[in-house]
Amino acid sequence: MFDWIIDASLKQRLLVLALSLALIFYGGHTIRQMPVDVFPDLNKPTVTLLTEAGGMAPEEVEQLVTFQIETAMNGMPGVTRVRSVSGIGLSVVSVEFDWGTEVFRNRQQVAERLSLVKEQLPEGITPQMGPIASIMGEIMLIALPADPENTSPMQAREYADWVMRPRLLTIAGVAQVIPIGGEVKQYRVEPAPAQMSALGVTLDQIESALKNYAANTSGGFLEQSAREYLIRNIGRTNRLADLQNLAIGARNNQPILLKQVAQVKLAAAAKRGDASYNAKPAVILSVQKQPAADTVKLTRAIETALADLGKSLPAGMAPPQIVFKQANFIEASVSNVEEALRDGAIMVAVVLFLFLLNFRTTLISLTAIPMSILITALTFKLMGLSINTMTLGGLAIAIGALVDDAVVGLENILRRLKRNVTDGTHKPALEVIAAATKEVLSGIVYATVIIALVFVPLFALSGIEGRLFAPLGVAFIVSILASMLVSVTLTPVLCYYLLAPRRRLAAPGAHRNPAGDAAKIPWWSLRFNLHAGEEYSPLVKKLKQWDTHILYWSFDHARPLLTAALAAALLAVATVPFFPRAFLPLFNEGTLTINLLLNPGTSLSESNRGGARAEQLIAQVPEVIHVGRRTGRAELDEHAEGVHYTEIDVDLKRSQRSRNAVLQDIRNRLGVLPAVVNVGQPISHRLDHILSGVRAQIALKIYGDDLDTLRALAAQLRDRLATISGITDLQIEKAVLIPQLKLRVDYEKAAAYGVAPAAVLKALETLVGGEKLAQVIEGSRRFDLVVRLPDSERGPQALQRLLIETPAGRVPLGRIAEIEDGDGPNQVSRDNTRRRIAISANSDGADLSGIVARIRAEIAINPLPTGYFTSLEGQFQAQEEATRLIALLSLMSLLLIFIVLYTRYRSTALSLMIMGNIPLALVGSVVALAVAGQPLSVASMIGFITLAGISTRNGILKVSHYINLCAFEGEKFGKEMIVRGSLERLTPVFMTALVAAFALVPLMLAADEPGKEILHPVAVVIFGGLVSSTLLDTILTPVMFWLWGEKPLKRLLDEHAKQAF
Repeated sequence: MFDWIIDASLKQRLLVLALSLALIFYGGHTIRQMPVDVFPDLNKPTVTLLTEAGGMAPEEVEQLVTFQIETAMNGMPGVTRVRSVSGIGLSVVSVEFDWGTEVFRNRQQVAERLSLVKEQLPEGITPQMGPIASIMGEIMLIALPADPENTSPMQAREYADWVMRPRLLTIAGVAQVIPIGGEVKQYRVEPAPAQMSALGVTLDQIESALKNYAANTSGGFLEQSAREYLIRNIGRTNRLADLQNLAIGARNNQPILLKQVAQVKLAAAAKRGDASYNAKPAVILSVQKQPAADTVKLTRAIETALADLGKSLPAGMAPPQIVFKQANFIEASVSNVEEALRDGAIMVAVVLFLFLLNFRTTLISLTAIPMSILITALTFKLMGLSINTMTLGGLAIAIGALVDDAVVGLENILRRLKRNVTDGTHKPALEVIAAATKEVLSGIVYATVIIALVFVPLFALSGIEGRLFAPLGVAFIVSILASMLVSVTLTPVLCYYLLAPRRRLAAPGAHRNPAGDAAKIPWWSLRFNLHAGEEYSPLVKKLKQWDTHILYWSFDHARPLLTAALAAALLAVATVPFFPRAFLPLFNEGTLTINLLLNPGTSLSESNRGGARAEQLIAQVPEVIHVGRRTGRAELDEHAEGVHYTEIDVDLKRSQRSRNAVLQDIRNRLGVLPAVVNVGQPISHRLDHILSGVRAQIALKIYGDDLDTLRALAAQLRDRLATISGITDLQIEKAVLIPQLKLRVDYEKAAAYGVAPAAVLKALETLVGGEKLAQVIEGSRRFDLVVRLPDSERGPQALQRLLIETPAGRVPLGRIAEIEDGDGPNQVSRDNTRRRIAISANSDGADLSGIVARIRAEIAINPLPTGYFTSLEGQFQAQEEATRLIALLSLMSLLLIFIVLYTRYRSTALSLMIMGNIPLALVGSVVALAVAGQPLSVASMIGFITLAGISTRNGILKVSHYINLCAFEGEKFGKEMIVRGSLERLTPVFMTALVAAFALVPLMLAADEPGKEILHPVAVVIFGGLVSSTLLDTILTPVMFWLWGEKPLKRLLDEHAKQAF
């Protein structure tokens, strides 16, 4: 099938070398230009809708805003789930679409639905779509310290809002910059009701005067003296004195100035969040990238911008500090995997040289590695893939297999060239090399196709696991196919130049060219050759001696050996269900995300004190470098967190202590705080959020209509789950009652004074909640002008005395409204329009599937009331779905392998004989998994899939050689033929297996290093399986062929006498 490629390559040898050099230069350039990231794009297409609703209570936000938006979003094409959180003055609706849908089309659909729903929302409330950003896109946290001695919190926030944020947003690839902390500057007008009453000034007069304050207008054009003038009516000012002296009315022909009825000042806007750095006040900016941006390059551009900003900081302002940088994890992960690639290639070279004891043959074999990697890199570019731990991981896993095809072809070429000299035939070198390559071509092609087939399940995986592992499959398959192409093009050409003729193999004194004078070999190809005249290296000689004795012994004990192997395979299969389960291995990101939840209703100032105390405790841990804290939420943030919520980002340095020991130390120190603590890592938290909407490994959601019942059921379940061993960070979503001050208008009393309740509520909204009436412009900066009562006038007693304008005159609010203490929910969460409350938990490293099984048992003990139900979600759910799908598709892959083998050999017996290597490999992989202490995760199952294809290669090489010996070299079926075929294939079989196994050793060492965590289980499974399948195949495949191969062999020879296998 590929014979013409071999002939064309040998005929156009210089062209092949030229194209190879071009590939090296162009491929190297391409790799340097490719984007680098930690993982493939895991972002499920999601559109986030943010709606600021003033100071509305969560119940009103849910009823008036969230419900309307949810209803409009449901039913759109491609929508899989609609999540929402209604908090204090904020509605966040997340619309999730199917994987593979186009984000711009999704946003267009959402925009169309929003245009229809706007009329149903309260006046002045407008939903906004969040930027196109990945949930994994928070690439950096930057702290701007606000040292009270040198820089006020307001100055720091103003610099962050109007200098740092605009500068960072100009960088290509930045999607959003969200500042939190400091004090937002505001021009504040605080009316004095007593003075207003004394001077007869109404609230409407103040509002009317302020609404158009500091505005410019246009005056058109003026033509005069043959010139045209543009007329500007300038009223803009940013002087506080001008605002204070603003006339708002007149009395007794005397102007009434604003400062006479109100306090006018610069003040800090009402805060719903704060921040600190190393327990000191700061402004923290969260930088989010666009989905396709190169994280590493973007980080460098941001660092350059920060360095430029640092040169022109205001006097006394401390330079920005980086709290968290995702690029650190990316660079460490990619560097570790690149080192594993490099070290694996070195180990491959060592193994090859030990077998060949020949520099040139080793060099020819190793050439397949860089050429295959470069071809794979070009394929990545065409497919739009990035360089990340999964694409590099696919190459690292395949690194040993990349030389397999070249080794098989090279070994056969070398053997045929030697025989060509020793037999005295002296055929032209090109003819010998072409024939030798074609002889093994069929086996190479079929083995490679089978390895590719077993990766088919990876591309059928859905969800995160599919997005995560599909690029690994692409990298593996493309690199294996590329290595096959190299083995039939470049490898024969290099063999011609470097191996034929070989000086010490020729007859004494006969240094002539077997190919004739027309095809002379350069003199430099005869150098750098050790032990060239020996048939085999000492290692191979010894192995063949041992193999000869073992094979003859095995023929005499065939059935007991097969019975023992079958028993071992069945035992391995039976052991698999008892392994602990996990979705993915734990990452080692080098950064922690610690969530602190105080009781809802806790004030921001109290949360700040608790957060600062937590920072001090965390800083005492030896591994901690620095700490950044964010309490509450920022103005632009899409997370509807209350002021009781604190998120602390901790940067760690490596130490002798294990990761679990450090985490436990932090948990113990934070245990003294009156708060619920959840310790995780940034990327891991976001993966959990994608899976369940909760930042934890396990999310138990309770659905129902009544919030009080949901809270009670959650408390009961939490108490029962607390008894389950292995659970940590157990907490209920803080959907509890918070204190409220309710101002309820009495309709009858309001009517008695001739005032409409709506007018009363509008005045209360302005005076108590505050209303933005205008903006004061200072250059490119804009600051809100707000009317609001001073804090001293906003308490229950003061509000009783607040004078309200009525047709009957000013009356105290207490006469027309009731003021009472009450409570209400701090937030309302919904999934697919159903109210829900979530209980979240993490595993302390124990068997995740076992924990989930015990949780399900607890749920089943006491059924919930009618109308209420639970849903258990999280990593385990993805793991269970992936396990079922991989198991089903793996059976399909095995069927495809059988079909391919049967198509080639036309024999069920020979096909099953070759596939017998798969259960033999399972024995070693199960043992290796148990010895390494690894759970059965999606990563380890990928290892099993890979192993199924690699392990069949040995059987194909041996069985094909047995058939070719009988077909072309006159051998008769029997023990001697099988022994000869096994010994002649011992070198390529052992070399291909050992290089594939030893190339994985770097991934097996230092398993907790960034980048290796997810690849370590894959390497462990493949390594163990290769060891067991290679050792057992050395005995069992010859034995099985001796027992059941005679009839299929005879039939093949009768039907395909001249066909090479």
